[in-house]
Amino acid sequence: MRIQSPDHPYNVLFLCTGNSARSIFGEAILKRIGKGRFNAYSAGSGPKNAVNSHTLALLNRLGFPTDDLRSKSWNEFVKSGSPDLDFIFTVCDNAANEVCPAWPGQPITAHWGVPDPAAVMGSEIGIEAAFREAFMTLQRRIELFAALPVKSLDRMSLKKKLDDIGHADVAKTDS
Repeated sequence: MRIQSPDHPYNVLFLCTGNSARSIFGEAILKRIGKGRFNAYSAGSGPKNAVNSHTLALLNRLGFPTDDLRSKSWNEFVKSGSPDLDFIFTVCDNAANEVCPAWPGQPITAHWGVPDPAAVMGSEIGIEAAFREAFMTLQRRIELFAALPVKSLDRMSLKKKLDDIGHADVAKTDS
């Protein structure tokens, strides 16, 4: 992991299989919460090639910029010229169980599984509720991550704290 400085914020990648909902939420949330300290990216092992319309609708309602969000392959982050990653968070169980590329720089990884809101069937109200729940879970986890004293923790302690964040039941927490 690189040492953070004002000229070199930490680079964070959120991974999911389709890169259309949860990982997109992670990217958008960290771009807002971690501005200046973190650069946020998202990708998928099998990207859908489009961001889910419910994802975009919720982010737009909450005032998040969405123009730069796109569904993309994780291969973009292993080729020459891609950002050196410091942290990688898998946000779906499928991506966590896949064989990932060899990430340059040995980023710290953690699994922050969140149920897939795009898999929810039923009424529009139920679907929207699933997207809100996924968003709130990721927002709380990212708030906890952004509040960590990253520079003062050794790699093993930081990894433990990141794993703990992924296991915490944060969806029910008031924001």
